[in-house]
Amino acid sequence: MKKSPPAAILGPDGKLEVPDDVAEAVRTLIRWAGDDPSREGLLDTPKRVARAWREYCSGYGDDPAHHLSRIFEEVGGYDEIVLLKDIPFQSHCEHHMAPIIGKAHIAYLPRNHVVGISKLARVLHAFARRLQVQERLTAEVADCIWNGLKPQGVAVVIEASHACMTARGVRTPGVAMVTSRMMGVFREDDRSRKEVLALMGLKE
Repeated sequence: MKKSPPAAILGPDGKLEVPDDVAEAVRTLIRWAGDDPSREGLLDTPKRVARAWREYCSGYGDDPAHHLSRIFEEVGGYDEIVLLKDIPFQSHCEHHMAPIIGKAHIAYLPRNHVVGISKLARVLHAFARRLQVQERLTAEVADCIWNGLKPQGVAVVIEASHACMTARGVRTPGVAMVTSRMMGVFREDDRSRKEVLALMGLKE
C-alpha cells in the first residue's frame, strides 16, 4: 500500500526543511562509503541529497488517476488509435535505488471519449517518480488508463536502461530492457496489436 510522504515544511529561505535524522542518515552513508561528511565539499551534501530524493519520489504525493478525470466527448467521431510516443522518463529501482532512464510509448483506442494527450505523460511520471521495477511501472500505467478511460484497448511499451546493471554488478552499458502490456483489443486482436506496434515503430 502506498504511503504518502510527510508534509513538506519550507524554511525561511524557501527551501524544504530536512529533518535531522534524514540528514544524519546521509552522513552515515557517506562515512560508510569511505569519505568524511565533515569536509568542506560534503557539508551541505546531506540536505541536498534529501531534497533531491524528495523530488525523485514526488510521485508518492501524486494520484495518477486524477490526471484522467477530465475527459472530452466531442471528438468529431474520431475512433482510431491515440498514441503518445517516446515519452522520456526517469525513475529509480527499488532494489538499489539506482536510476532507471528510458522512454515510454502509450496508446489507447477510445470508446466514447478522449483525454488531453499530456495527461498520458502525467500518468507515467506519477508512477515513475516512485521506487519502481520496470515491469510494475508498465502494468501500473496501463491499468490506470484502462480503468480511468474505459477504452477499447490500451498498449504500453517501455524501453529503459538500468544503472543497477550498467554502473554496478555486471557493468554492461548500452543494454535496454523492454516491457509491454497489452489490454483489450490490442491483446485479443492480432491485427490491432500489429497496428499499434507499427505506429510505435516496433515489431511484434
